[in-house]
Amino acid sequence: MCILEDVHKLFEMLPDDLKREVVEYIEFLIENRGIRGRKPTLSWKGALKDIKEKYTSVELQHKALEWWG
Repeated sequence: MCILEDVHKLFEMLPDDLKREVVEYIEFLIENRGIRGRKPTLSWKGALKDIKEKYTSVELQHKALEWWG
């Protein structure tokens, strides 16, 4: 028997109010451990190196606002 089957069997034995608590606890664990979503890869790192001499960081912020309109 796999762990999912064990958990399902035990979960089904609980009254509805405790089932809700179990779901909330699982959601808490996911949020607390950062499981939801992927870890950032930073694949964009260095993507603007060719314009670093042309603009300051503040100027880039202003440009980004222009580009996003």
